[in-house]
Order: sequence, then C-alpha cells, then structure tokens
Amino acid sequence: MTSSAAYYERIDDHRYKPTPHTGGAWSSDEQHFSPLGGLIAHALDRHIGERPGLLLSRITFDILGRPALDECEISVETVRPGRTIELLEAVVRIAGRPVVRARAWLLAAVDTTAVAGGPDARLTPPESLAPWKMADAWPGGYIASIDVRPLAPPQPGRTTAWISTELDLVAGEPSGPLASYLALVDTANGIAVRESPAEWMFPNVDLTIHLHRQPVGPWTGLDTTVTFGPTGQGVTSTVLHDIQGPVGQAQQLLTVRPQPGR
Repeated sequence: MTSSAAYYERIDDHRYKPTPHTGGAWSSDEQHFSPLGGLIAHALDRHIGERPGLLLSRITFDILGRPALDECEISVETVRPGRTIELLEAVVRIAGRPVVRARAWLLAAVDTTAVAGGPDARLTPPESLAPWKMADAWPGGYIASIDVRPLAPPQPGRTTAWISTELDLVAGEPSGPLASYLALVDTANGIAVRESPAEWMFPNVDLTIHLHRQPVGPWTGLDTTVTFGPTGQGVTSTVLHDIQGPVGQAQQLLTVRPQPGR
C-alpha cells in the first residue's frame, strides 16, 4: 500500500500525480477511470469557483485513450458562457496526449420544489449491509481502496450496491461533495459482471451522468444493469442514489470482446 491517503497528489495548478490507489482493474499500469472522473469534476469545481447560481447537471466523459498511471494535466475552458446555462470542457493529457475529453452543462439553480417529482424509493441504508470483497473479482489499487455494500448478492448483469472510500481525492485539499460522489460512479461497470473478466473484456469508452438534484455523500448508490449485444457492444445503465433517494442516471458504452487467446 502507498503511504498517501489520497488518489492524487497535486504537482501544480493543472498537474496531478496519481498514487497506486488509482490502479486500474483491467491493467495495473493504468488508472481506473472512477477516481480520474472525480479529479476532472474537482478541476471543474476549481474553474467554476465561488460563482453562485449554477449547478453541474450533466457531464459526459469521452475516454480517448488508455489513462496510464502517470502524471496528468487537466485544462478547463468555458465553451458557452451564460448567466443561466453554461457549458464547460475539460481535457486530460498524459505525456502530452489527450486521453479524456469531458463536457459539463451547468444549469441555473431555481426553486422548483412545488413541481418536483419522480421515483423516490430509497435504497436500504449502507450501515445495515455487509461489505463485499470486490477485490476477489477485480485487481487494482482502486478496487482495493473502496468499501462496497451490495443490497443482495451480486448477479450476472444486475447489482445494486453502495460504494464509499476513506481516501481523499487530492492529498491535502478538500473536494466538493459532487466531485467526491462522481469519483465512485464509474465503479458501476464492475459491480454487475455479466461474464468473467478473465475471459471477456468489456471496458467502457465513455460515461455520461445526468443529475436531477445534487447528491450528498459519503455513499454513492448504484442500481446497475449491464447488457451485452450480439455484435460487440454493451451498455451499463445505472440509477444513481444517495442516502436520500435517487439523484440521476449514468450510462456507459462498452466495447465487448474476448480476452486475447480466448
């Protein structure tokens, strides 16, 4: 184990060093996307600053290449400025090469309590559930760092579970509740394994998250279904929860293929 109690260490305003806690499930020399997605959200938070009235309501991450377990640089720009609607873009570069491009829509915070509605069933609280040793199914420093509490024994292609971590996102600095929450969402593709990862690969090439309210931590609830199609594509669909109920949805597009030699 690394001595750092965080997934990343800051180098300067835009560069970060991943710790071994970010180690990927598909390969030990690459970053798991879950903490990297949280780091991107953290960089977006820093770009937004203290401006009131806008809430991150959708974020799409396109994974352009393999995120090596190496120093990364994140640049953020405002693509579409506005008082009530704004679009931001973040690009992650490793060794000078773009590996992730993310776009985030910020929408105005308006009091819509009078018309709020939708599915509101809450998941069984995580404190009453037993931990699941997800590391028995997946390798990597990231998987070893998280606390996973399924509501029932995981089934092929279908699992509902709570995820949390005791690690900071970036060493020595606070992260906002949204970045900390989003740092666990990409775990969804690993909790409802449809086929053995020793025989089949099914990494996601993107992650899109829509939120109808801002989540609170420290637990991220994932009500996840994984579907494989007949021609090499798959989709991981997740209803996102916090302890107060549903907060939105996440979708991941999978590239499904046999492991080399199978």
